[in-house]
Amino acid sequence: MSSDKGKYSGEEALALTFLANVALEDSFSDDDSLLQPEQSDSSEDEHEHPGPSTCGSQGASAPPPPPLLTPTKPRGQPLKRTAKRTPERKAKRQRSLPAALVEEEGESEEYEPPRPSGSQRGSRRPSPPPPTPARPQDGERWHNREEGDQKPDPLRFTPARDPGPTFDITATWTPLALFQLFFSASVVRTIIDNTNTNAARRIEAGSKFTWKTLTVKEFYMLLCVVVFTGLVHVHHRGDYWRKQWPYNFHFPHEKMSRDRFETILWSLHLSNPKQDVDNDRKRNTPDYDRLFKIKPLYTDIVAACKAHFQPSQNICIDERMVASKARISMKQYMRNKPTKWGYKLFVLADSATGYTWNFSVYTGKSDRSNVSPARDLSYSSVVDLLPYSLLGGGYILYVDNFYTSPALFTDLHQKHIACCGTIRRNRVGFPQTSANDFPKRPERGDMRWIRRGKLLFVKWMDTREVTLCSTLHQTFSGKTVQRKVKEGGVWSTKAVPVPDAVVDYNKSMGGVDLSDALIGYYTVRHKTMEWYKTFFYHFVDIAIVNSFLLQKELCRMKSLPVLTQKAFREQLATEMLAFAEGSSSTSAPASSSTPAPASSCMPRYYSTDASQSRRYCKRCQNAGIKRVKTPIYCRKCNVPLCLTAKKNCFEQWHDELPNA
Repeated sequence: MSSDKGKYSGEEALALTFLANVALEDSFSDDDSLLQPEQSDSSEDEHEHPGPSTCGSQGASAPPPPPLLTPTKPRGQPLKRTAKRTPERKAKRQRSLPAALVEEEGESEEYEPPRPSGSQRGSRRPSPPPPTPARPQDGERWHNREEGDQKPDPLRFTPARDPGPTFDITATWTPLALFQLFFSASVVRTIIDNTNTNAARRIEAGSKFTWKTLTVKEFYMLLCVVVFTGLVHVHHRGDYWRKQWPYNFHFPHEKMSRDRFETILWSLHLSNPKQDVDNDRKRNTPDYDRLFKIKPLYTDIVAACKAHFQPSQNICIDERMVASKARISMKQYMRNKPTKWGYKLFVLADSATGYTWNFSVYTGKSDRSNVSPARDLSYSSVVDLLPYSLLGGGYILYVDNFYTSPALFTDLHQKHIACCGTIRRNRVGFPQTSANDFPKRPERGDMRWIRRGKLLFVKWMDTREVTLCSTLHQTFSGKTVQRKVKEGGVWSTKAVPVPDAVVDYNKSMGGVDLSDALIGYYTVRHKTMEWYKTFFYHFVDIAIVNSFLLQKELCRMKSLPVLTQKAFREQLATEMLAFAEGSSSTSAPASSSTPAPASSCMPRYYSTDASQSRRYCKRCQNAGIKRVKTPIYCRKCNVPLCLTAKKNCFEQWHDELPNA
């Protein structure tokens, strides 16, 4: 009996029993013969061979079936697990079976997930079967580095505007004037009005806090404090107003109280609160806008970024994460980013300067239910960031493997935009042929390539395999990179051949990363309970960094010394403070690109209401009277002075001037 167990396995016995039962004319179906093999007589021992059977009508005797081996477990011993099927064992089994059964079995064979081992059993479900690779094109093969490749004709670079700043570069542009290109007077007025409306709504709802109408002066004072917090870091925001050492800052407690600052931030609102209610009623409908609360500032910032700068020929698109721990469905997780949790933005940046030219906020999968599979997220996120009328033709776009696809590159090439980027090997359209592919252990610097019209697919071996797709490069033109290699136990520097696409990709793909780094050095972001305030801080960062990059371009064009970003922010905060102190309490800020300085000394009110925005009279302070306030100031001297029927400090001040 032991010899029989060694000769036949359970599967072999079951298969040969099926062949024996095919010759019998009985009432059992084929499935029954597989699931219910013929039982021997109850009087016989179940471990003995059954006797020979005859075919009823033909009278021919069928060969005796092999013994049915029922696995038995000796008492006290565990049942041994069946050995895994190896390729050798499978081939031996197929040789032992009839040819018809082998062919039938091969046609119906399906993927069978492996059984988990002892420690993994029950821990997770078996993985699905691997996808079937696409059929390679007829005669397609990978080419070596020595096989020459023809360089495609370059696209003619025809931008819609001259690359660089698009405004009047002959005028004098201060940091505040550049910042106001992005935070225009209309945007500031909209934010102020919506903030006042939101504060009034909260007071009507029963919130108990003291609120004074927000003015342009206080808003710019708020921005000045926000920029200051990006330069000077403390653990708690309230420490900026502490007077004890080591927190005895003169600013901001001399210009704005902490309660007023926190009250403005608490009531800060970018959209109209009444329209927010209407939008909330559309929740769970296609008309609901998830970004409605940031739309007034969001749309203006994007339009300003595209209007005041024209990128150079090399541009790139990548993701950006705005850090947040808010419990909201728009929050994303990206494990390969330094900031793993937050809001995801798709950003188009200039590769040379890092200027943020266009961006869009990703709101989640739920808003993409009606998008066709041909225009998936990786396709549409690129196309939506490329307004062809504003860009022009001949641009070179660099993307990573999330966006790269042959369909996208082909469509953009038809619109006169060349592309280059890393590509995933399982992407639809990537060559799946293995003809003349890498050997088992390729050397560093080996490369393979396939060209399909304008599309070039390149595989290059560095420390690991790198795959790229391009519509503007040839495979190899003799370029090399320096790599450290260990030969004979000694490290040395070696020149390694590299494809042209890899060199240009490494040079031009870091535009978004450069912009992220510039924002992260002096970011003004603070913790907040409202998700739209996180975007407000980020939009301020974008405006400051883009203003700084515009200042660098202007200084380069005029051969002037360039300010560092730290010095630029310091000067911006100083100008914001001066602008807030000299601005009217209710009037909107004038455009800084067309300044209109006062030519004569004339009295003006700080506001339309003489009971508000009163300041200490300068002449009274010099005379020792420190508690006299006035709503009037000189428009040229920018000095608060009394002007009443009984007291005319305005006239006396100007009469006492040396040049009067």
